[in-house]
Amino acid sequence: MNVHTSLAELKGVGTVTGQRLELIGLKTVGDLITYYPRKYDDYSHVIQIGQLHPGLVTLKAHFSEIKERRVRRGMHITEAVANDESGRVKVIWFNQPYRAKNLQVGKPYYVSGEFGLQRERLQIINPAIELVGDEVHAHTARIVPTYRESGHITSVLIRKLVAQIMPAIVALPETLPAWLVKEAQLISRTEAVAQMHLPASAEQLAKAKERLGFEELFVVMMAAQINRAEAMSVEAIPIPFKQKVATDFVAQLPFALTDAQRKNIWQIYKDIDSAEPMNRLIEGDVGSGKTVVAAMSALMVAEAGLQVAFIAPTELLAQQHAETLAKLFAHSPIRDRVVLLTGSVKPKAKADTKARLKNNEISIVVGTHALFQESVDWHRLGLVIIDEQHRFGAEQRQKLHAKAEHMPHVLCLTATPIPRSLALTVYGELDISILDQAPITRAGVDTSIVSPNSTKQMYEAIAEQLKAGRQAYVVCPLIAESDVLQVASAEKTHKELSQKELKGWQVGLLHGRMKADEKDAVMRAFSAHELDVLVATTVIEVGVDVANATVMVIQAADRFGLAQLHQLRGRVGRAEHRGHCYLVMSDSKAPSKRMRAIASTTNGFELAELDLEIRGPGAIYGIRQHGALDLRIAQLSDTALIVKARSAVKSFQRRGEDLIQYKQIAAEVQRASKLTYLN
Repeated sequence: MNVHTSLAELKGVGTVTGQRLELIGLKTVGDLITYYPRKYDDYSHVIQIGQLHPGLVTLKAHFSEIKERRVRRGMHITEAVANDESGRVKVIWFNQPYRAKNLQVGKPYYVSGEFGLQRERLQIINPAIELVGDEVHAHTARIVPTYRESGHITSVLIRKLVAQIMPAIVALPETLPAWLVKEAQLISRTEAVAQMHLPASAEQLAKAKERLGFEELFVVMMAAQINRAEAMSVEAIPIPFKQKVATDFVAQLPFALTDAQRKNIWQIYKDIDSAEPMNRLIEGDVGSGKTVVAAMSALMVAEAGLQVAFIAPTELLAQQHAETLAKLFAHSPIRDRVVLLTGSVKPKAKADTKARLKNNEISIVVGTHALFQESVDWHRLGLVIIDEQHRFGAEQRQKLHAKAEHMPHVLCLTATPIPRSLALTVYGELDISILDQAPITRAGVDTSIVSPNSTKQMYEAIAEQLKAGRQAYVVCPLIAESDVLQVASAEKTHKELSQKELKGWQVGLLHGRMKADEKDAVMRAFSAHELDVLVATTVIEVGVDVANATVMVIQAADRFGLAQLHQLRGRVGRAEHRGHCYLVMSDSKAPSKRMRAIASTTNGFELAELDLEIRGPGAIYGIRQHGALDLRIAQLSDTALIVKARSAVKSFQRRGEDLIQYKQIAAEVQRASKLTYLN
């Protein structure tokens, strides 16, 4: 038996079962080996019947009074009494008719299951049982794994099959260098896989998870470092620092730069004044002033006669960036060399922009995916600025890089604070800078949790804000009513507010199903204060900037992630008027830990760490990206293991090891390198 052996060769796997296994991706022994449990139940502590307590229990007992019967709708019930020297307890199985035939009266069994109150009687329901003395107990008297199940493929079946393939697990080759396993104080791969499926103890299971999780992280980080090395091996065009250009620009700004902004800008200037391509990510909490940092970076590149691509994830954000840059460069010689290029630009204007771009008559192009089109030719692309960079795919980035003779410097911006552990893995090849100061021009936001039964006072407070000349957002999780989710929809909320709570005020509606020009018209009307209230979905989550808006209402707020709530809250309190954020719950239950956390702090970095801890990385960056990295064992909240894996990658590189020697790891690294940032 080896990893290529078909599961059809195992005992108990006939044609039908084999087909069912294949449907969930299990065709060979190798597939089953890496089909790790999704959870574990600890049945290792054997107690006497006299010590029974509600919950998961394991007994060593013999059976008596075995009987079976059928009840309504054909349900089959098997009942028995488990006995030991301390007492007796009733055991019951539903729809397992074979139990009565197989139970051997008087013989000792391990009985593992949940003890509790069922139909006003304390009993054990549907326990697993195994004769005491069997060579391997896979279902009782141990830590028992539970696998992802599908139809007739149950955890019991998987455990039986795993017991049969232990010889193949024992024969698994080591994937990591022996020196690295020893240096990192890890158990062998064979032992780790065996313990994942049949853990001898909680301690051994923890060691198994550490070993396999370490290997996953090692692969991702090695891929990131290889990508970084490849990027650094291609030359960029050095951009010389011109002090007068920078000081003149800063002198005409209507506000003072924060120390964090100055520090980040200087770091970027040092990066781009090199033939090594910059690859830097600026993390800035909402309202920390990332656009000014980007503008000063673009300015220096433009002054050197090179071009800048400033890419936003949506047309709305691209338009806002273009307008912001126009204001920032109002007194600069390059003010007339900044253009917007998006999908909705008219064909004639688009063709003219492309021609001017090719002839180097344009210094900075702000756009969306349109900048990736084959027909866009750059004269000399020196810098790529990507806003909310995790929203762009690897293929798009490759296309943009391919358009330049040299590797352009790359500056990424994100308003979503990245937990340190995630930054070390997913963004391991990026240099990361943090903007952790808010400009003094921001008044800030107060956050309140509101019960769905207490919205009257909230709307009265909102009306007072509107009377004072301010504006409000009302965000809903759905566009239209749903039979499945009983939460507020944007369409229904828009209608009700217009006719009831905010009657007499101009209430607009914005959602993702509207055409681009319709959305643009609504946002422009809100920006121009032709609308007092904007009812919207999360289309306004990132980047929307209306300084006069001071109120953010988030309906069914408990259905959003912390990072998303923080982004939405960041849309208000952006100028001299203090903002108010109301988190309206979907029911009257006590607020969760997440809701209490966001109400108590406006620090996005603290919230990002908490969101990672509570909900995992998908809450921050989307399930697709985390799933692609395939971190099935490693937890991104385990900073200690991440640091250990990172150190191991550095040791591996210092030793000059050749990855090709370790074929399985090399293959995994190659796959992961296509999923991390650069490629």
